[in-house]
Amino acid sequence: MKAPSGSKTPSATPSRHGIATTLVTAGRDTEAQRGFINPPVVRGSTVLYPSAEDLHAHRGEFQYGRHGTPTTKALQQALIALEGDNCAGVGLAPSGVAAITTALLAVLKSGDHLLVTDNAYRPTRGFCDGMLARYGVETTYFDPLIGGGIVSLFRPNTRAVLVEAPGSQSFEMSDIPAIAAVAHDKGALVIDDNTWATPLYHRSLDQGVDISIQAATKYIGGHSDIMFGTIAANAKTWPKVREAIRLLGVCCGPDDVFLALRGLRTLNVRLAHHQASALEMARWFQARPEVARVLYPALESDPGHAIWKRDFTGASGLFSIVLKPASQKAVDALLDTLTLFGMGYSWGGFESLVIPFDCSDYRTATTWAPDGPALRLHIGLENLDDLKADFDNGFAAFSAAM
Repeated sequence: MKAPSGSKTPSATPSRHGIATTLVTAGRDTEAQRGFINPPVVRGSTVLYPSAEDLHAHRGEFQYGRHGTPTTKALQQALIALEGDNCAGVGLAPSGVAAITTALLAVLKSGDHLLVTDNAYRPTRGFCDGMLARYGVETTYFDPLIGGGIVSLFRPNTRAVLVEAPGSQSFEMSDIPAIAAVAHDKGALVIDDNTWATPLYHRSLDQGVDISIQAATKYIGGHSDIMFGTIAANAKTWPKVREAIRLLGVCCGPDDVFLALRGLRTLNVRLAHHQASALEMARWFQARPEVARVLYPALESDPGHAIWKRDFTGASGLFSIVLKPASQKAVDALLDTLTLFGMGYSWGGFESLVIPFDCSDYRTATTWAPDGPALRLHIGLENLDDLKADFDNGFAAFSAAM
C-alpha cells in the first residue's frame, strides 16, 4: 500500500522543517496506520511473542504495555522533534508532578545536595522537603535572580540544580545559561520546569539544561481534560531517566497519550493566540488604577524582560497582577463578580482562569512582599472585549467593597 502524500515514517531525529510543520507531521506514519492520519489508541498490557526464541531474547519492538505502545511511540517521537537536536529521549508521566519527582529520583541518591530556585512550583518544594529529605537528600533554595552567583552555594556533594523560568506565580526570570554554566563546571546537572513556555517558545535543552520537564496537563493537552507530564533529556542523562521510569513503573493511560498527541498538533496556533491575548490584557491591566504591578516577562517594563527576550521566542497566556492595597473582602467581591474568569487551579486550556495567591509563607531564600493582594491569571481564547468587560465589573465590585 502506498502511503498518502505527505506521510513519512516517524523518526526520533528532529525534523528540519519549520516548527509548525514539525508539530503537524512528527511522529506520524500513515502507511503503518493504514492511511489514517492519527495513530490508533492501543490499549494493552500483554504483548505476545511468536516463538520461544523471541521470548527468551525479549525480541520485538514492544515487550509489555507499561514500557510503550505504538501510541506512546508516536507521541514521544513528536515531542523529541519539538524539543530539538539536543534531545535524546522523552519519557511520559501521568502528571507534571510525576515528571518532576521522577526526574529528581533519576539523578539523586542519599547524601546528595540539591539546589532549587525559590520560586519553584510549590509541589516541587513539597517533594524536596518531604520525601527527598526522608531519603537523605538535602535541598537548598536560592534566589531566582542569582545568576552566576549560584557558585557560592555549591558543595562537594551538589548533584543537581532545579530551575524554573519564569517562576511560578511571581514570574521572576532566572538566567538559565549562566546557572547551567556554573553547574556543569561543578559537575552537576540542571533540571528545568519548562511548562510555562513549552519547548515551542523555549528550547531549554539548547541552553545547557540536561532535563526539561513539562506539565503537559497545561498547553500540550490544551483542553483541561488530561493529566500528563513529559521528561525530555539530553544524551548524558536520558539513560538515567529511562531507567527511573522503568524501575518506578511510571506510565500513562492510552487515551491520555492520544489526547496529548492531538493537543500537540495545534500547539503552535493555540499558544500564539494565548500570547497575543495575554500581552494585550497585560497592557490593559497596566493602565488600570486598581492594579499596582503586572508580572509578565513579555512586557518591556518587566524586570526580567531582557532575559526573556534573549532566551525565549514567545510567551504564554499566564501572568500575575498585584492589586493596590485592599481588604480580603474587596478581593473576594472581585472574584465572585467575574463570570468568564473561572476560579480553578491549573491552566493552559481554552478558558480564562484566576486565582489569588500569596508566596510569603513558603519562600525561604527570598521575601515575597508585593504590598497588595496578588492574582494569577490565565488568558484563554475568549473575545478580549468580553474579558475586559468581565474585569470591569469585577473592579467595580472591588472598589465598592473597599
